[in-house]
Amino acid sequence: MTEQQPENFDVVLEKILRMVIRRRWWVLLPAMVIAVGASLVSLLLPNHYESQAVILVESQQVPERYVTANTITDMREVLLLMTDAILSRTRLLQIINDFDLYPTERKAMAPEQLIALMKSNIEIAPTQKGSDQPEPRGTNAFKIAFLGDDPHSAQAVTGRLTDLFIKENNESREEQSTGTTKFLSDELVSAEEALNQQDVRLRDFKMHNLGELPDQQAGNLAILNGLHGQLQNLEAALGHVRQQDAYLQSLISQYQEIAAAGVPVSGSGSAASGPVETMKAELSRLQAEKFELMGRYTEKYPDVVKIDQEIKQTQQLLAAATASKPSLGKGGNDQQSSETTDPTRKDAAVVQLNSQLEANRIEKENDLAEEKRLESQIEEYEHRLNLTPVREEQLTELMRGYDEAKRHYDELLSKKKDSEMATSLIRRQQGQRFRIIDPPSLPTMPSNKGRLKISLGGLVAGLGIGFGLAFFLDSRNHSFREEGELRRTFGFPLLLGVPLMLSKIDLRRRSRVAAFEWLGGVLVCLLIAASEALVYFRS
Repeated sequence: MTEQQPENFDVVLEKILRMVIRRRWWVLLPAMVIAVGASLVSLLLPNHYESQAVILVESQQVPERYVTANTITDMREVLLLMTDAILSRTRLLQIINDFDLYPTERKAMAPEQLIALMKSNIEIAPTQKGSDQPEPRGTNAFKIAFLGDDPHSAQAVTGRLTDLFIKENNESREEQSTGTTKFLSDELVSAEEALNQQDVRLRDFKMHNLGELPDQQAGNLAILNGLHGQLQNLEAALGHVRQQDAYLQSLISQYQEIAAAGVPVSGSGSAASGPVETMKAELSRLQAEKFELMGRYTEKYPDVVKIDQEIKQTQQLLAAATASKPSLGKGGNDQQSSETTDPTRKDAAVVQLNSQLEANRIEKENDLAEEKRLESQIEEYEHRLNLTPVREEQLTELMRGYDEAKRHYDELLSKKKDSEMATSLIRRQQGQRFRIIDPPSLPTMPSNKGRLKISLGGLVAGLGIGFGLAFFLDSRNHSFREEGELRRTFGFPLLLGVPLMLSKIDLRRRSRVAAFEWLGGVLVCLLIAASEALVYFRS
C-alpha cells in the first residue's frame, strides 16, 4: 500500500501536467485577460493620498513616588477607549461636512455607509520599535493616518483627528481624575460617619463602665489597697477607743466603789490611790506608746496627734484627782476643810470621766460608720476588679471595630490627597500627556496600496478560471491519448502499436506552430508582468 501511493501521486501529477500542456491556451488567455483587465481597472481608480502624524505619550513630569497617577496609564487601553469616542458617528459626520469629503459618495450612500467608508480610511496604531520615529525610553507613541482624495484635505483631516485626540486625552484624564477624587471624597464622608459612630459607641461604653475598664485596673488596685489600709487603721483606732472606754469605765467604777463605801477621799488616803494609780499607769502607757510612734513618725502624724490629746486628757484627769492635796502641820481645820472638799473633787473627776466617755462613744460611732463606708467601698472596688476581664473583652471588640474604621478612614484620606495632587498635576499639564512629535504631513505622492492588491487578485483569479476551464474541457474528452491509459483501462498489455508518421511538410508546419505558440506564450507572460509592474510602480 505504501509503495503504490507515490506511483499514484506521480501518475496524477503527470496527468495534471499533461492536461495543462494540452489546454495551455485555456489557462494563459483567461489569466492574461483578467489580470490585464484588473490592472487597467486599478489604474483607472482615483488617486488617494495618505497623511500621517505621530503623537508621543509623555510620562508625567513629577516622579510617581511623589505623585501617583489616578487614571489609566496603559497606552493601548487609552487608545482603544479614545478611538471609540473620537470615531463616533456624530464626530465623523461633522468632519465629513466640515471638509466636504466624499462629495460623490454622499449622493448615493447613507450616513452609516459614509461612516464605514471613512473609518476604513483612518488608521490609528502604536508605532513599532525600529521605525523611523524615535521612541524615548519610558514613553510610547502612536500614529494617526488618513487616506483621502486630496493631499490638503487629507492633511487637514489628520490634523483635526490629532487635535481631537490631544483634546480628548486632556479632557478624559481630567474627568477621570476629578471623578476619582469625587468618588474618594464621597467614600471618605461615609468612612468618617462610620468612624464617628464607632467613636460614639466607644465613648458611651467607657462612660457607662467607668471604673471597670482595663486601664483603670492598676488605679483600682491601688485604691483598694489604700482602703484596706484605712480599714486596718480604723479597726486599730476602734480597738484603741474600746480600750480607752474600758479604762474610763474602770476609773468611774473605782470612784463609784469609793463613794458607795463612804470612805472620805483625801489626798493621802488609801481610797484615792486606786484611781490615781490607774491614771498614772495609763499615762505611762500612753507616753511609752508615743515614744514608740515618735521613732517612726513626726509630731504631725495623726496617731501622734491623737495620742497627745489622750495624754493631755489623762494629765487633766490626774491633775483633777490630785489638785487639792492637803498640807501637813496646821491641825484639824485644814483636815476638815480637805474632807469637805473631797466630794467636790470626786464629782468633778467623775463628770470629766463621763464627758471623756461620751466623747469616746461619739468617736466610736463615727469610726463604726466610717468602717461601714470603707467596707462598702472595698466591696465596690472588688466588684469593679472582678468585672475588668469582661470589660476588657468587650472593649477589645469595640476597639477592633474602631481601629478598622480608623484604618479605612486613614487609607481613604491618604488616597484622596494623592488623587487631589494627581488632579492638580493634570490641570497644570504636568501629568501624562500627548505631544505631537511629527505633525500631519502633506503627501506629495499618491498612496494607492489597493491597486496592487486588485491587480494581483485579478491574476490569481484569471489563473484559477483558466485552470478550471482546462480541467472542465479535458474531463469531457474521453479519448485515449497514450499507451498507459489503454493498459490501465483494459488491463492487458499492448501487443501492437502504430507509430505516428509525419511528412516533412507536417514537421515544418508543427515547428512553425510550436514557435508561434512559444512566442505567443512569452508575449502573454510579458504582458501580464508589464501590467503588474506598472501597477506596482504607480502605487
